[in-house]
Amino acid sequence: MEYEVLKFIWWLLIGVLFIGFAVTDGFDMGVGSLLKVLGKTDDERRVMINSVAPHWDGNQVWLITAGGALFAAWPPVYATAFSGFYLAMMVVLMALFLRPIGFDYRSKLDNPQWRSNWDWALTIGSSVPPLIIGVAFGNLLLGVPFHFTEILAIQYTGSFFALLNPFALLCGVLSLLMFVGQGSSYLQMKTTDQLLARAQQLSQYLGLICAALFVLAGLWLWLAIPGYVVTGGLDISANASAVNKTVAIEAGAWLANYGRWPLLLLIPLLGILGFLGLSFFSWRKNGWAAFISSSLALSSVILTIGVSMFPFVLPSSSNPNHSLTMWDATSTQTTLMIMFVVVCIFVPIVLSYTAWTYFKMRGRLTTADIQNNSHSLY
Repeated sequence: MEYEVLKFIWWLLIGVLFIGFAVTDGFDMGVGSLLKVLGKTDDERRVMINSVAPHWDGNQVWLITAGGALFAAWPPVYATAFSGFYLAMMVVLMALFLRPIGFDYRSKLDNPQWRSNWDWALTIGSSVPPLIIGVAFGNLLLGVPFHFTEILAIQYTGSFFALLNPFALLCGVLSLLMFVGQGSSYLQMKTTDQLLARAQQLSQYLGLICAALFVLAGLWLWLAIPGYVVTGGLDISANASAVNKTVAIEAGAWLANYGRWPLLLLIPLLGILGFLGLSFFSWRKNGWAAFISSSLALSSVILTIGVSMFPFVLPSSSNPNHSLTMWDATSTQTTLMIMFVVVCIFVPIVLSYTAWTYFKMRGRLTTADIQNNSHSLY
């Protein structure tokens, strides 16, 4: 297989991994974020927790796999992102630590204060990661302050608090609300009675808010944030160096791909329609359609970011010529080919047993189920 084809395939596959994380881990993080919002009694909160209990740890593997794929397929991107965003990544990691112990310890004691404390731990552990990840993606669109030294060592010149700029915070809030919307739509398929009604009502508002924030972010990107464009020196078929190309910063460059291929405008349009579908189908009390609409919206938002930045993966605001693209930040052809063969073998297996687990755990949970199985459920 030709080298440039493999590079493009892995750009797609890493995008698929992030979409898988957003759709699957998105609903269990969304449910965790809503524990104190929708759950009015201990039994209702246990219903929410047990609705995601069979899946949450498997869902989180999507994020781990995406990090592993970055390390193997795009080593310079992994090194730059994980060192430059080190403090932010540590905040995410500390928040993720709260989730497994929160799930396991929460119901060990029949004590209201004990359970309330672990509910807050699960809420924080589920809310912080999507917020920080959204902030990180917002900073990608603004450009990351890094460059290569004379010996090709990566030097990051930014700071943690510089990441917390207005546009990135908008992206972070949108990311969090998308995950919460995914969680509330999932609860529409898994709960009953008043908990179901509250999830339906909240989803109606979340869909409209997310659609408005997505449009606002797009307008901001179009009118106020310059993009990056390669102007020369990039050989897509070679194992190129990231410092040999020339890159210019131009107004509206992040939207240039939509001008070249207008059909790509369907992707952000599907994102808006997905958010509106979340509101509409929640209003119509169709949980399955609401969940599918929310999943479509999350997938489209991630694809919109990828298509807008293409071929850039990690643009540099310190030295634009040192920006990393999917053409010059990849591993060798042999590495990409071996990884591709492994993916073709094992991904269908993983998807098969994942689908089987969702099929076996289908159905709604009620407070009566919790009360009748209080010692065997979370």
